[in-house]
Amino acid sequence: MIKKVMRKVTAVALSFAMLGALLTGCGSGKAEEKVTVKVGALKGATTLGLLPLEDKAANGEAGENYEFSMMTAADELLPMMIKGELDIALLPSNVASILYQKTNGGVTVIDINTLGVLYMVSGDSSVTGVEDLEGRTIYLTGKGTTPDYVLHYILSGNGMDADSDCTLEYKSEATEVAALLAENPDAIGLLPQPFVTAACAQNDALSVILDMNAEWEKLQGEDGSRLVTGVTVVRNEFLQEHENAVVTFMEEHQASAQSMNSDVENGAKLAVASEIIAKEPIALKAIPKCNITYIDGADMKQALSGYLEVLYEQNPESIGGALPEDDFYYVPQK
Repeated sequence: MIKKVMRKVTAVALSFAMLGALLTGCGSGKAEEKVTVKVGALKGATTLGLLPLEDKAANGEAGENYEFSMMTAADELLPMMIKGELDIALLPSNVASILYQKTNGGVTVIDINTLGVLYMVSGDSSVTGVEDLEGRTIYLTGKGTTPDYVLHYILSGNGMDADSDCTLEYKSEATEVAALLAENPDAIGLLPQPFVTAACAQNDALSVILDMNAEWEKLQGEDGSRLVTGVTVVRNEFLQEHENAVVTFMEEHQASAQSMNSDVENGAKLAVASEIIAKEPIALKAIPKCNITYIDGADMKQALSGYLEVLYEQNPESIGGALPEDDFYYVPQK
């Protein structure tokens, strides 16, 4: 009798266990349902670290359903973020701050994707330090853009006034500066990667004479800010609704950036396929110099906040008129 009862109890227990497993399976299936994440990026160095993830997503191997859009100017991404047509965007760091102000704190920065990509290029080997730029003409893109602010800061930090000690000639595009250097190698140009590598590849007389990233860090010191070229932001509405999907993106973005740096050969193929860099030989040389990175949390906040403070001191409008509040930085509590 006892054995029969035990067999019945065991059978009932097994039935409940099987039912529990089925219910758990249904629940986990729902939890594992992928979220559609619309990601916008710029056609340039700040997007290079994202390319392996794009490739992974195209093969159906990514953790979420990513829809990628690539634009040629930040002005195209801002309205898309404001309208909710994008969930995540890779932007120049000062533009991310402008977007934060325009949306009344409606976006949060989740990582730094690119550090300094600016280099001084010339065929004039007599320029070995910032002080050697005194009395010289420097060609660069866009007055009131990141290269302009960085140059002003570095010259000022070395006791020079950009407006009186140098002559700054502004061009509308980096290709114009590169073309000018090709015609006159003794000229001095401030260029971002991958234009630096392309210009030097086309003219053996040209070389990098100053690394602006290194010059920035000399002025800032060990615990100072970094020269932050690109960051990744998310709309707060999307972050609140799909924080797990955002965390998944962050993890995959980190792995993607690491892959770009460790497998440059594959990265060069992806850069050419996406038309960010024209030719593989140039991409192979340029990618290691593009400062592709992934920095998040407290380290991201320290590096970025200090950089924005430098821009704010030069021109408040360069970052949207005010420094972002602490809620601009995604630093989860541990």
